[in-house]
Amino acid sequence: MKWLLWILMIYLCSCGADEPMTNDIAFQFEDGFEVTSAELSQLFPADGSRWSSIQQVGDGNQIEIEQEFVSEGNYALRLFAKATVETLSKMDIEKQGFEALENATVSIEADFFIASEADIENLLLIDLECCSCWDPTVPDNQCPGIRLMMKSNDFLSIERGKILGATLTQANVAFPRNEWVNVVWELVLSPNDDGENRLYINGQEAISVNGMNMPNATLFREEASASGVDFELQEPVFYERIQIGATANPTQSDVEIFVDDFKMSIIE
Repeated sequence: MKWLLWILMIYLCSCGADEPMTNDIAFQFEDGFEVTSAELSQLFPADGSRWSSIQQVGDGNQIEIEQEFVSEGNYALRLFAKATVETLSKMDIEKQGFEALENATVSIEADFFIASEADIENLLLIDLECCSCWDPTVPDNQCPGIRLMMKSNDFLSIERGKILGATLTQANVAFPRNEWVNVVWELVLSPNDDGENRLYINGQEAISVNGMNMPNATLFREEASASGVDFELQEPVFYERIQIGATANPTQSDVEIFVDDFKMSIIE
């Protein structure tokens, strides 16, 4: 009997030793904009399980559930953002309720259909932001963050101006128009140069580069100090909201965008 117990103990210990280390999924959210009827309100249930809010800036901008253009399922989201005249035009949907901290792996995926042939350089499609990290003693919260921005010749880029970094550009994979396009954005978050930034368009790697992708306290302090302002990022710094759609349309053209099959996960 003792030798049976001994073998059992060895077996249990060896199984535990061989088990791989696994990271925890801190947040997971998926939404294909499926509804029982084409009612936008169904995307905002009282329990907060779906989307959090809409950002609409500018007269004539529109958001609605769409059935004609879908990537999968029966419905998609249609967003229409007028050209900017004076006030920056915005039309997007927002999800809150998560904390993406330093060293977390963030994966964001969505299908886009941009129904336009116009020049859309500088159009923003996705914003990942932290508003709570802004110094509350300094007015005009800028909600620092990183964004996906269309650059010339339809090359999607990772824009870092709101965290005081240079845009991560590419000229490898152009963004097709008037068809469904799958975009995958993967990040390992860091306020330093060891952050990881990957962008895939229809499965093709467009960007894979290390670099800062979170607000850096020293950079913000120095930038503010140059203007005679005391500024301290609020700790801990974490991203807490994501916006998708025409998060900003600074172009001179109206833009119609369809979005479907959104996914986001945070692994710590």
